[in-house]
Parts: sequence; structure tokens; C-alpha cells
Amino acid sequence: MNTQINSSSIWPHQIVYEDNHILIVNKLPSEIVQADKTGDLPLSEKIKNFIKQRDNKPGNVFCGVIHRLDRPVSGLVIFAKTSKALSRFNELFREKTIKKTYLAVVKNKPPKVSDKLIHFIVKNEKNNTSKAHVKPVANGLRAELDYELIASSDNYHLLKINLHTGRHHQIRCQLAAIGCPIKGDIKYGFARTNQGGFIHLHSFEIEFTHPVKQELIKVNALPITSDAVWNFFSSVIK
Repeated sequence: MNTQINSSSIWPHQIVYEDNHILIVNKLPSEIVQADKTGDLPLSEKIKNFIKQRDNKPGNVFCGVIHRLDRPVSGLVIFAKTSKALSRFNELFREKTIKKTYLAVVKNKPPKVSDKLIHFIVKNEKNNTSKAHVKPVANGLRAELDYELIASSDNYHLLKINLHTGRHHQIRCQLAAIGCPIKGDIKYGFARTNQGGFIHLHSFEIEFTHPVKQELIKVNALPITSDAVWNFFSSVIK
């Protein structure tokens, strides 16, 4: 029997992995992970609604937020289905043992084909932005990532990024600092927005040892949003 999913739920094709402990969702760029001042229904509540309806659960459904993605960013997000899983995954993130790989489309070709970027990031609370400094500064948090140029079109370049720290707007401000703002990201120097307000940054792959099952989990997913630039590069993404 087909289950009808209402608009306050996630769509089944957004779920890329699920077991008794966690659920990994391919987030749309319009979705927020956790409730904020906008009052929009967050992804965590959509997941609760989905599980409650799909599994016909009479009581409350647990959905713990383990990590977040900025609203205009798409891609993989892990949610905990139990408090035990939430606690253990929080520890994995603190220990930096979860490998996260992102895809970013930029207008300007980076200065090197591949490189490690190290900056010191200072968050501006007033306008919700961050600035990447080359040298240590007051209140600056060390930020590290590796990038690799994996494809180019006539107008854009696709980067694969391994994120080693989780700072505020880290990828966005670090790429902007080397002259490569992400397509659509006017907050960090791109010339114009994308239709719908999303930016071309996608959480593509997550790899970790499951803290409960002790199994290696590796999942990846392309952006769900239909977009000419993502569609062009999809054939070279591995």
C-alpha cells in the first residue's frame, strides 16, 4: 500500500541511508535543519512527521540534530533516531572522525589545481558572516580544508572539498578568500544570486564508523534540485 506524504514531511527519495539508530537525508537548499527565527518548519520536524506517518507511531518520534548545513546549501545531513545515537555521534563530531566531502561550483579558477587552505575565521554576529584571515587574529578560529579542481566548463569550475574543521560558513568564506566565491553566494562576493536563492555548495559524501554498529558507513548523493550547472557536472562527479 502506498503511503501518502504531506507537504510537512520529507520525500522518501531524500532518504539515502536509514537504520534503527540514524537517518541520513539529502537536504534541499530551501530547507532549514533546525528551527530558527523564520518560523519555517525545519527538516527535523519533517522527519518526525514522516516517520510517525510511515511507521504508524502513536507517540512522539525522536529526531536529534547532530550537525547542520546552511539553508542555501544542499546535501547530506545525519539525524539521530535515538538519544543514545545522538550522544555517540556528537562524540564522533567532537573527535573529528567523520569524513565530509563537499562539491562547490565557482566562477574563478583557483590558483592551484589542489591545495590545503588554512585560515583563521572570525564570525560577525551582526550580519551573520565570517571573514577568513591568513594569519592568527583575535577571536579567530583555525579552519582547514583541502580542495581539488575536478572539472571545468566554459564558465565555471567544480571543486571537491574535504572539510577538516567545522567553522561558521567555513567553505564559503575560505573559497572567497582565495578569489573563488561560490556561484550564487552574494554574501561572499559572487556577482548575482541563483534563482530560488540557493548556492552551488553541496554536501556530497559522508564516511564514518558507525558508533553503535561498528560498521564502516559511506554514502553519497548528488543534488536533487534540477539545475543546468549541476546537471552539466553530474557526469564527472565520482
